[in-house]
Amino acid sequence: MSEETQIQNDPVVATADELTLSDLAVVLQVIDICSKRGAFEGNELKDVGTLRNRIAAYVNARVPQKTEDEESTEETTTESDS
Repeated sequence: MSEETQIQNDPVVATADELTLSDLAVVLQVIDICSKRGAFEGNELKDVGTLRNRIAAYVNARVPQKTEDEESTEETTTESDS
């Protein structure tokens, strides 16, 4: 196998100074869990909610959207698995 092929198969490793969409998705989960557990005081909820909404909008705007063909294929696969 050539060196070029091996490089393409290596997993992407983020350095300490980079944030990925996966990192931000985890932040959203942490905020949701903390909120459910009552970790935020009432006067903090607006700021936490605003931050959560901004992160969610950022992630959603950058996640590739499924096409109608992909969604129908997914639904068909799910129905046939039942």
